Order: sequence, then C-alpha cells, then structure tokens
Amino acid sequence: MAEIDWAEVAEKLDEQGWCRLRGVMEPGSCRRLVSLYDSDDRFRKTVGMLQHRFGEGDYRYFRYPLPIPVGQLRRGFYKGLVPIANAWAERLERPFRYPGTLKAYTDKCHGVGQCRPTPLMLRYEAGGYNRMHQDLYGPEAFPLQVVIPLSQAGGDFDGGEFLLSEQAPRMQSRVSVVTPRMGDAVIFPNAERPSVGRRGDYRVNVRHGASTITRGHRFALGLIFHDAA
Repeated sequence: MAEIDWAEVAEKLDEQGWCRLRGVMEPGSCRRLVSLYDSDDRFRKTVGMLQHRFGEGDYRYFRYPLPIPVGQLRRGFYKGLVPIANAWAERLERPFRYPGTLKAYTDKCHGVGQCRPTPLMLRYEAGGYNRMHQDLYGPEAFPLQVVIPLSQAGGDFDGGEFLLSEQAPRMQSRVSVVTPRMGDAVIFPNAERPSVGRRGDYRVNVRHGASTITRGHRFALGLIFHDAA
C-alpha cells in the first residue's frame, strides 16, 4: 500500500473513471482468502443472486471482526482514497467531508444506524454474471470502492470481465471493460463521480457488474467502505 501513487490514482479516475493497481495481493494470499468461503463463522449473510434477480452466482458478507488481510486492505485503501473522496465532494458541491480514518468513518456510519459490515466475497461458476448495479446501503455512502479478483483469468476461469457503465447528462452511456489479473485492485466510483465539462464539473452516474463466466470458477473480494443499515 505504501508504494501506491495516489496522485496517479486520482488522475486515472478523472481520466477514465477507474484505476487498476497491479499486484496488490499475491496469489498465495488470494488462494488463502478463497479457502475461507465455506467457513460460516466468517460471514454474516449469504446472498443468492438468482433469487433476487441480481445475476447468477452468490456472495457472502464478512462479519466483524474482518479477517486480518481484509481489514488491513480496507483501512489502507480508505486512507489513500479519502483525499480523493473529499475533493470529489467539493467539486460536486456537497456540504460534508469524510473523516480522515476508517474508524472515524465507521463510527459515523454506526451513528446513523448503518452497523453491518459490507466487505464481501463473490463466487461465480460457468454461466454466472452480475447485473449492472450500485452498492448503496443507506444514506451514508463513500463514493469509491475496490474489487480484487481472487482467481486467475484464463487459468481458473474464462469470461467474467469487470464492467463499468457511465451515464452523463444528455449523453449516451459509455462502457468500460476491465480485465484485471488475480491480485490486482480496481478502484471505481460507488455511484457517481465528477467530470470536467466546458462549464465546470458535472455529475456522471456509474454502475458496475461482471460479464458471463464461460468456464471455471471466479472469486473476487469487494471492499466497500460504508457499512449497511
């Protein structure tokens, strides 16, 4: 985490709406995290995506206390991203600013009744996919989040690209297809981001999802910084 150039991250987010960081987790760490998926005591809730028409696959929300690497990544990313989040809030003329530490922000979430942890692990097999969506769990929402593939594209699975769609005012949608490797991190907007126009910044609505898995199994770690109501 100490090697990340956060100024470059901010530049990439402005330029293309997302940023990929290579090798944030080593393959062995990814495999060890995947091995926790069947440990019921690690998770507070399991969601079958087909039942809710979210897609096809399932995901599990971790319970507190988070596994050590998940907690470390969540704290480290929050610390690096909060200056970007506050710059975005200023550009979008929001009346609030985000606290400097994840603990302070978690306390703020809990103060408005959002007390359930949101970091999660997703699992897909052949035929699985995730519809375009936003991860909003209450009135308090951090504007950036992170996904880290825990499986290797082309080895463990085929397909399953990470998808982002952007809708700007009076424009057609723009779609980005991202193919991160195992252990890479993709940083992207939770629901919206500012973009520079001729008359200043304007708001871009963002959704994300995953394309259909055509072979194998795909696991991913999702880091969301606000807790759920």
